[in-house]
Amino acid sequence: MEGSDVEGIVIAGAGLAGLATALGLHRKGVRSLVLESSATLRASGFAFTTWTNAFRALDALGVGDKIREHHLLYESGPHEIRCVKRYFLRETLENELPEGTIRFSSKIVSIEGRRQCEALTFGRWLNDKSKDGDAEESVAKMRSYVLAKLRAARIPAEALDVIERSEMSDVVSSPLRFRSPLALVRGSISRGNVCVAGDAFHPTTTELGQGGCAALEDGVVLARCLSEAFLADGAEHDPGYEAVTAALEKYAEERRWRGIRLITAAYVVGFIQQSTNPVIKFLREKFLSGLLAKTMITMADYDCGKL
Repeated sequence: MEGSDVEGIVIAGAGLAGLATALGLHRKGVRSLVLESSATLRASGFAFTTWTNAFRALDALGVGDKIREHHLLYESGPHEIRCVKRYFLRETLENELPEGTIRFSSKIVSIEGRRQCEALTFGRWLNDKSKDGDAEESVAKMRSYVLAKLRAARIPAEALDVIERSEMSDVVSSPLRFRSPLALVRGSISRGNVCVAGDAFHPTTTELGQGGCAALEDGVVLARCLSEAFLADGAEHDPGYEAVTAALEKYAEERRWRGIRLITAAYVVGFIQQSTNPVIKFLREKFLSGLLAKTMITMADYDCGKL
């Protein structure tokens, strides 16, 4: 693209956090630009468990009922739990945005100065210190690794057969990352007019099923904080670097301890569930199963608030 564009808010990555932030800002009447490196919307995995807290965020964004119409409600008492297709959710969020909000095949090359964009939000990894796990070198090796683990866990033969007969092209490999809760206590979530959201902020292990849900929460809170700065006088305007910095710091403080609790709870639940230590296994089977379930429900019973 020739020339230069000046944008008030730029969001790097059209993941759930990025799209939710953009939609939240749009609902408040604030423009933003989403830069996505892929040529189209990306979606790793088929579906994910969407808990009560996620639907509260989706309701705040005005798309909760559209998601409910296409996904069955689990029998879960007073809690709302559905298995939501990732691509459907992202497509729904995208369709609610004005045309041109998302710019595909675009990447952040560098960040210079203070004025070319007032706020920059990252929904993907940027110079992060989180460590990669021992990732498998190929899809075939990953499938063999998964099968070995499942056989050791005495998974029914029918389930193993499904995996064994899967084509290589059907196996999805994605890097798993972990960020220590202490890194969130000490580290920066925002710096100047730049902040992080979604997995770039609070990557968790999978035991709670809260990664995507928390990303939607981030989007609502971030959009609320930024819109307060950009609409301070009742109409969209340039609030200035200091006001945007203050808005991002407010977002960071509101979300910091929520992120710490999620990462810590996911790690503890995963450790107990996967431990092969005889003592831990005994405690898990006799005493801790109810506590683990209660922890998952407690983490899901959260309200990020309205826009």
